[in-house]
Amino acid sequence: MITRLSELFLRTLREDPADAEVPSHKLLVRAGYIRRAAPGIYSWLPLGLRTLRKIEGVVRQEMDSIGAQEMLFPALLPREPYEATNRWNEYGDELFRLKDRKGADMLLGPTHEEMFAQTVKDLYTSYKDFPVTLYQIQTKYRDEARPRAGILRGREFVMKDSYSFDMADAGLDDSYAKHREAYQRIFDSLGVSYEICQATSGAMGGSASEEFLAYSANGEDTFVVSTAGDYAANVEAVVTVAPEAKPIEGQPEPVDHETPDSETIDTLVQWANSVGVKIDGRAVEASDTLKCMVIKINDGDETNFAGVLIPGDRELDEKRLEAALEPATFEFASDEDFAKSEFLVKGYVGPRGLQTNGVKLYADPRVVEGSSWITGADQKNRHVVGLVAGRDFTIDEHIEAAEIHEGDKAPVGNGTLKLARGIELGHIFQLGRKYTEAMDVQILDENGKRAIPTMGSYGIGVSRLMAVLAEQGHDDKGLVWPAAVAPYQVHVAVANKDKDAIEAGDKLVEELSAAGIEVLFDDRPKVSPGVKFKDAELLGMPYLVILGRAFKDGIVELRIRGGETLEVPADEIVDKVLGLAR
Repeated sequence: MITRLSELFLRTLREDPADAEVPSHKLLVRAGYIRRAAPGIYSWLPLGLRTLRKIEGVVRQEMDSIGAQEMLFPALLPREPYEATNRWNEYGDELFRLKDRKGADMLLGPTHEEMFAQTVKDLYTSYKDFPVTLYQIQTKYRDEARPRAGILRGREFVMKDSYSFDMADAGLDDSYAKHREAYQRIFDSLGVSYEICQATSGAMGGSASEEFLAYSANGEDTFVVSTAGDYAANVEAVVTVAPEAKPIEGQPEPVDHETPDSETIDTLVQWANSVGVKIDGRAVEASDTLKCMVIKINDGDETNFAGVLIPGDRELDEKRLEAALEPATFEFASDEDFAKSEFLVKGYVGPRGLQTNGVKLYADPRVVEGSSWITGADQKNRHVVGLVAGRDFTIDEHIEAAEIHEGDKAPVGNGTLKLARGIELGHIFQLGRKYTEAMDVQILDENGKRAIPTMGSYGIGVSRLMAVLAEQGHDDKGLVWPAAVAPYQVHVAVANKDKDAIEAGDKLVEELSAAGIEVLFDDRPKVSPGVKFKDAELLGMPYLVILGRAFKDGIVELRIRGGETLEVPADEIVDKVLGLAR
């Protein structure tokens, strides 16, 4: 196949688009792969669509290889299935809602668990029909509050979502393992640098949950890897290594102190050291203090105060707290809340006062029984030294809400944690029976009794994967595509006005095309060699063949994008390219 640049619907740009912040956004727009239609919504131009379809092909091949069957649901969906699982409400403002002309509520599908479960319910009735895995590659819609980074976080995106249905939990384990391995083959074949990270299930629910996160300094996700190489997790899923509990007996009684102008951890530590307070014979550090933050938790039925206790050397990580409390939501207590509640003294809140007033206490895992703390005394300008967990206050529930620090102990093995930034490529869940129960999927088992199948959910952001490849595969000149998904395998440019060179270029692309190579041929007659070179580097095909000045000496230049440049005899170039591109 030959595509001539003189005929291709393409205009490259020399300047970055004004709204672009990350390399993938800048380069995909500049190279004419995508074009903005509205905030978070992009048109796929010919080059971009070719790459997108090739990525779909790689994903499709691996899904088919594990026995998954492709189908396609509509993007426009009725409200009722999402009412059955309560996600019509749970999705909140991210859900695109609309009404048809008869007033019926509809939505644009953000994900399709309900529809897959409903279809299995409608068509299958016996255990003999199972296991079954179904998938689709389809456009999804989420009304992102702040779409950004081009196709990395848009309001319309292409996704592969697959769903396994098994009658037994062991079958779900097998389906999950098959998808995990298929995902590794997909990302490995494209040369993506990534980690498989333990994750929280979030609004999806279920038990086992892992994210495939691509390394990227521009990623929105923070994850950790162990220096021992045996652990990786999204920060929301990191489990804190708790210290051993300490004996309570023999510990001194707590002492309240006057601590003027000590509303922050820094000023509290300064006060403690200025008056000679010692912890195990040493000076007081921030980690010896206990922050006590007041939040309001809404579980859908009512809103209540709660206290969150974390060591003073840590900040609260709102994403970790949000994940720990799901499906409930939270917000911080307001100034008005403090004004209305006499026992809440801003800057001096402590666990004693909260517990006395019936407020539930969530605590970081480091707040173990017998641990002693310096914390608020529930009176202005007063703190208490030596408040002991398990004696002076009782923890209702341990919770992961504190930020993770580089160098923290890994939950498994002997290593410590390193922090990294990443982009979510895929997420796999063992949903269990959450959705099949909600959709009342009942199947006759081998004993003739009704049973509910168990379900797995497995997603890959197909359009996002294209952006990730651009993020990880570019240099200061432009894109560098993997051969498997580049729009064309070979880019041929005639940078010579000599008639023989032009004729040789025509012959070369014909021979490559006849051998099954996809060729982009820069045959533009009035474009300078410099512009042709810049465009070729920007577009990012794996191999660039240049018929330039050296052609008169029988030499053709072969540039391997992102690699070396070779000088090849003109009569050997076809064989050389075929050897590399096949």
